[in-house]
Amino acid sequence: MDQFRGYQCSICGSDYAPGEVQYVCPKDGGNLNVILDYEAIRKNFTIEDITSRTDFSLWRYLPLLPVADPGGQNTPLRQAGWTPTYRPAGLAEPLGLRQLWVKDEGRNPSASFKDRASSVVVARARQIKAEVVVTASTGNAGAALAGMAAAVGQKAVIFAPRTAPPAKIAQLLIYGAQVILVDDNYDAAFDLAIEAAQEFGWYCRNTGYNAFTAEGKKTAAFEIWETVLLGQDQLHRPLTVFIPVGDGNIISGIHKGFKDLQALGWLGQMPRLIGVQSEGSAAIANAYFAHTEEIQPVEADTVADSISVDLPRDGIRAVRAATQTGGAYLTVPDEEIIAGIAALGRVGIFAEPAGATAYAGLLKGLREGLVTPDDPILVLNTGSGLKDIKAAMSAVKDAPVIKPTLAAVRQLLSA
Repeated sequence: MDQFRGYQCSICGSDYAPGEVQYVCPKDGGNLNVILDYEAIRKNFTIEDITSRTDFSLWRYLPLLPVADPGGQNTPLRQAGWTPTYRPAGLAEPLGLRQLWVKDEGRNPSASFKDRASSVVVARARQIKAEVVVTASTGNAGAALAGMAAAVGQKAVIFAPRTAPPAKIAQLLIYGAQVILVDDNYDAAFDLAIEAAQEFGWYCRNTGYNAFTAEGKKTAAFEIWETVLLGQDQLHRPLTVFIPVGDGNIISGIHKGFKDLQALGWLGQMPRLIGVQSEGSAAIANAYFAHTEEIQPVEADTVADSISVDLPRDGIRAVRAATQTGGAYLTVPDEEIIAGIAALGRVGIFAEPAGATAYAGLLKGLREGLVTPDDPILVLNTGSGLKDIKAAMSAVKDAPVIKPTLAAVRQLLSA
């Protein structure tokens, strides 16, 4: 916790002490970046101090986080992160790629990337003795918060659109959170969560609005650094990371993680970050294409509910994540997202639509020459396909139904 020095506004650059603000810049509403004491971290820790740890979760990076140890070693709160990174030859070889990794965030305790942010936010809530934590969510962030809160007996309230996939709503309820379904979209739930937090004194986890969400999500960058980049002398080109983007907080969080490592002198070449959005929810990509940081809202309509956002709340930093790393943005249609679910499934990775969006972006990036077979590439799957069975079933043909006889099996196989 000694390494937490305060905040800096991402728009006006104003600096704030840790207790001076809580959410966004009071001057312009800009998202706040957490500032760490890099000199103190370098003085007290080496790379080996991190990589030699036997805590195989995001908490192995506690010296690089602005929160204290949350305790609860034998709970899901302490199991978030350290997700597997695969090298699927079945994807790489047909595409002619020499080095391809897929990081599978569906292996987190509540089966999505959002466990990273929620575990750090719950740790912060316990530090400041918050009685209730509230968030808005299309499902994954809420499930992550509900699960992490349940693990340590923290009260949680979740506002979710009534159209969220039933599997995600089931998670919220099973974890014991107070679930309030909003007869509107995610953006309306987001605003309502902020109003409720202000009215009832709750601690708000809303993505981007709370600076600690990016601090949780940056831990994925630390894992990519440790498992893919560290000691990889054969990576003569920068690693290119394909990331699905909705609110913008995942890509901005990963960017923050790599920037932290560079500030410490622990990362040489900055990876290129490629943000991928559905064509039906592309507010951040639109800003990137227009060479501006001004985010204009859209009427989001996409099968990838986890990244379906009218007005992204971390759009400025999300645009910068691409522009400042030599990356880019791509948009893909829903049919390519659905095809991506099936393609990942054939190598044993079950992705929800948002995760498959990143893979669809890789295919488009190859078609357009944004990346080449010589580039080392990592695709980020942000959640399990079990989150949205309806979308998964649309990616495959229905299973045949036969009589329980060998004759029926032979007839089917010969068809």
